[in-house]
Amino acid sequence: MNIGKIMQQAKDMQEKMKLMQSDLATIEVIGESGGGMVTVHMTGDHRVRLVSIEDAIWQDQDKAMIEDLVAAAVNAATQQVTETVKAKQNKIMAGLPLPPGFVL
Repeated sequence: MNIGKIMQQAKDMQEKMKLMQSDLATIEVIGESGGGMVTVHMTGDHRVRLVSIEDAIWQDQDKAMIEDLVAAAVNAATQQVTETVKAKQNKIMAGLPLPPGFVL
């Protein structure tokens, strides 16, 4: 393969990655825990935009449970962001002549 062509493909991929990064800031995922009693809205660049906790949870006044549910909802949202980023990266990388087994 021609080195010039490889360099152009790398440059194109870099531009696509920049676009993906800006696109991720506009994507929002929702992580839930406690059967949806706690929800976390997170952008694709891992910024938490909203945490919502159902009133019923506060009635028990169980601080440790609330903390666990919030942590679980954040972790669920983070996992969704990770999967979204991986899918977008795979789409960008499709068609590039990468070595076998190369993973981002």
